[in-house]
Amino acid sequence: MKSKLSALAALLLAAGAAHAAYPERPVRVVVGFSPGGPTDVVARAFASYASQALGQTFVVENRPGANTILAAEAVAKSAPDGYTLLFGATNHTMIPALYADRVKFDALKSFTPLCAVAVSPTVLVTGPALKVGTLDAFLARARAEPGRLTYATPGTGSSGHFATEQFLRQTRISMNHIPYKGAAQAISDLMGGQVDSSLATLGSVLPQVQSGKLTALAVATPRRLPQLPQVPTFDEAGVPGYTADAWYGVLAPAGLPPDVRSRLEETARGFSQADATAKSLDALGMQPRQTCGDAFTAQLSNEIDTYRKLARELGLKAD
Repeated sequence: MKSKLSALAALLLAAGAAHAAYPERPVRVVVGFSPGGPTDVVARAFASYASQALGQTFVVENRPGANTILAAEAVAKSAPDGYTLLFGATNHTMIPALYADRVKFDALKSFTPLCAVAVSPTVLVTGPALKVGTLDAFLARARAEPGRLTYATPGTGSSGHFATEQFLRQTRISMNHIPYKGAAQAISDLMGGQVDSSLATLGSVLPQVQSGKLTALAVATPRRLPQLPQVPTFDEAGVPGYTADAWYGVLAPAGLPPDVRSRLEETARGFSQADATAKSLDALGMQPRQTCGDAFTAQLSNEIDTYRKLARELGLKAD
């Protein structure tokens, strides 16, 4: 009995020492996008906070390509020791729907989801060519001319594409999809009148809405946004229950030790709660989010199932 108690005490002491020691060397934070984009910007803010909070350098490593598959695969194959992290976004849960036959990892089981730390609300915007000022008028126009109105997205299978298709199904309207190779060209053509509308992340259209170059009809959030207090939610505008946030968060390889997981989740929560984080995210059209542990895992699982179902219905598969 005494030997068992001694062994247990030794294990507890070792676990406490491991928790206190982590991190003992620099931590890589892998991002599947090029520098300067929203995911990269939030990742760098998180890395800076974590470096100060944990007293060790967190280095952002950009690995763009294959719709973030290269970055996710690199992290999935890494040792589960907390020294390689993935800073991902909503499109991570779309990988199984679009690339099921091409990836060498499971978007959920190959990772330890830690925390979503920020969200970018989605807003329905129209360009100057479509002269409607409310969501009711937009829906009436779409129903009067089924299939004629157009909507722009950053690409087939993008978060904007999935969000719009969910909106079309809920409202039972038909529109023509115009995919682009990125958000910038899509928004440019929307302002130029080449396309009629877009369900876009707030950060990609906030300056244009504030300057009057685009009209915001509704925001896909539970509450109105402080950046656009005059714009109603979809609930308020007559499409109850429709939401479409884009999340940004931290994942580690599967099998992460509980003590390291606890420390990283604590750090991620601290980042979300910091006043400086709220201010920097507000400037990007984003908001802090604190969804961690089992709740984050459940969210990812639900999104994967939803996107798989929608991709099957649409016949979507990446080239």
